[in-house]
Amino acid sequence: MNIIVNGATRGIGKEIARILAGNGNNQVIVTGRNKAALDQLSGNSDHGNIITYQLDLTCVDRQLDSFMEKVQNQFESIDILINNAGTIIVKDFHDFSTDEARNIMEINFIGPAAIIRTLKPMMKKGSHIVNISSMGGFQGSAKYRGLSYYSSSKAALACLSECLAEEFRKDGIAVNCLALGSVQTEMFREAFPQSVAAVSAREMADFIVDFALNGSKYFNGKVIPVAGKNP
Repeated sequence: MNIIVNGATRGIGKEIARILAGNGNNQVIVTGRNKAALDQLSGNSDHGNIITYQLDLTCVDRQLDSFMEKVQNQFESIDILINNAGTIIVKDFHDFSTDEARNIMEINFIGPAAIIRTLKPMMKKGSHIVNISSMGGFQGSAKYRGLSYYSSSKAALACLSECLAEEFRKDGIAVNCLALGSVQTEMFREAFPQSVAAVSAREMADFIVDFALNGSKYFNGKVIPVAGKNP
């Protein structure tokens, strides 16, 4: 299968790429801002089937053409796209600067949307887009102080998933969104150093990979909470 994983330099995305690349029949393009981390991920691939592309979602418009060219050089079509890239800033709403708010929205929403828009022509009947959101952006879930912009950006990604599932239905392309609860990743530890999540990055990656491979048989246009507790 031809698979793209955005945001694979660490945490859940890195584990997703490792699992998918464990199948020698898969070709996996991974993106992220940290070139050294991407190179390490690719170099440790047993099957040599991880292709890297350094991508910064805060300035994604300047890279879309070259990214598309990279994908076209590797793939004739795309089977799975996993939009995992994300960032978080924890602070009260009134303390945010406009630049900080824009940064969160670009990485968590505008960037993934632009990637989908760019790559959609390479998708075919049976392709599956999986957007990784958060319980913070899941309607009706408990909300937490300091996460106003983060939760809002993830809610936007969830709503986009529902909208695109309807738009792409005629093409046979499924779009789903997984709203994750807390996972013990580097980003989680940096944001909440006093907390410990019950789920590891590898455990969550296992679930996401299985869903990406099989979920489109049963779901389309769904925002699915993936949490044993709230959040």
